[in-house]
Amino acid sequence: MNPKLREKTLESLSAVLPITGIVLFISVFLVPMELGTMVLFLAGAIMLILGMGFFQLGAEMSMTPIGEGIGVQISKTKRVWLVILIGFIMGVIITVSEPDLQVLAEQVPSIPNPVLILTVGVGVGIFLALAIIRIKFRIDLSKLLIVLYVALICVSFLVPGEFLAVAFDSGGVTTGPMTVPFIMALGVGLASVRGDKDSASDSFGLVALSSVGPILAVLILGCFFKPTEASYTLGELAEVVTTRDVVQVFAKELPAYGAEVALSLLPIAAVFVLFQLMTRRYHKRQVKQIVVGTFYTYAGLVLFLCGVNVGFAPVGAFLGMELASLAYNWVIIPIGMVIGYYIVKAEPAIQVLNHQVENVTDGAISVKAMNRCMSIGVSISIGLAMLRVLLGIPIYWIIIPGYLIALVMSLFVPKIFVGIAFDSGGVASGPMTSTFLLPLSIGTCTAVGGNLMTDAFGVVALVALTPLIAVQIMGLVYNFKTAKLQKAAVLHAGLTADSDDIIDFEEGMFYAE
Repeated sequence: MNPKLREKTLESLSAVLPITGIVLFISVFLVPMELGTMVLFLAGAIMLILGMGFFQLGAEMSMTPIGEGIGVQISKTKRVWLVILIGFIMGVIITVSEPDLQVLAEQVPSIPNPVLILTVGVGVGIFLALAIIRIKFRIDLSKLLIVLYVALICVSFLVPGEFLAVAFDSGGVTTGPMTVPFIMALGVGLASVRGDKDSASDSFGLVALSSVGPILAVLILGCFFKPTEASYTLGELAEVVTTRDVVQVFAKELPAYGAEVALSLLPIAAVFVLFQLMTRRYHKRQVKQIVVGTFYTYAGLVLFLCGVNVGFAPVGAFLGMELASLAYNWVIIPIGMVIGYYIVKAEPAIQVLNHQVENVTDGAISVKAMNRCMSIGVSISIGLAMLRVLLGIPIYWIIIPGYLIALVMSLFVPKIFVGIAFDSGGVASGPMTSTFLLPLSIGTCTAVGGNLMTDAFGVVALVALTPLIAVQIMGLVYNFKTAKLQKAAVLHAGLTADSDDIIDFEEGMFYAE
């Protein structure tokens, strides 16, 4: 096996294994499952592991170099309209290929799948273009985010409340394993051409702004659909008795997902061919790598979507229904918190983020400290999500205060931490959230007789909210440690320095003012 593919598959295994173990534990002690159902779930988990492994390697080989190349070329053009157009087109194309979005669309009853996917794609396209303009013209990220989120909160009061949770979930799932590598590479490419003192911090923030677009787009879309007319049927577990039945179930569904993924990736392949013909940026070996990476991406997406929709998500919905039907249905809250704790620890993208923070802070904020902070934060988010489903607590009561806290904090932390924090919101709400926790929430809501649109959806949004606060807390801790070390150094040297000097020193490290 390719060493890199083995590495990505092992990362995927670490992401899926904790949930698999928890499901096995629940099936033995709380909710007995038929053996055929368990085999179906395990087969889906295996496909999920292999699919995520192929997909992550493919995205690294193809999406990242394409994104960085386009970013560099965009930075060289002086035509603003062309920059906006390219940003918009790439945002739409990359978003409609996002597997997390396709999983979410399958579970939203009020809106046809193509309509929801295209609407979210347009939202990402518009705001990705805005993010590119921000880097090009060096607009302050904190101030821009405050303006956009205040506008978002105001708009949310003007649309049906049933679409609020779905809208915020859309913002979380669009920045998934397909979108994030491309968009972050695009930001690096844009900032690398500048090479000025703020280029490092400005390379962050594209994912953050791209998450705002789909929220606003789905809120507006909610004005045109009536959720009271929607009906939803939980994904039924296939009837299987033998292992042959399991193979036949997956073999029957595989061709449909193969055709669906081919249509999703076709526009990206066309963009790459057109870009290469116009710029001749990549030499023969790089072109070969990108082509092979695209095939890896295709295979991974097919396995991922088939494993999720046939074997994984239906079991999540089934467990949610069964646990919520118990006399002590509150048990789903601690179970959800345990799942949340291990999901964030095993999510490969989160580990990349944590190492990035450690490097940026020269070890002042360690990977271990970030892991602990993120795990506890996401665990609390999942606990709140399950409590919200059981009691019908409006998502307004959690989301709006959470974003207000995050936005106020953004005024007091170093700029680079603001970019990382708001980017990491989409990273945390990865494949495992949309493939297992959302169906679990839907099953629970169905069992307790809640409103699907207002109570079940929102779990992805809450997971995406946590890092915004957690990473900025780490930024404040870093500021405190820096100030303490500087004061100690000044005293040790026997020099005098007032507080303004120390503040200037701290700001100079990130703001370079």
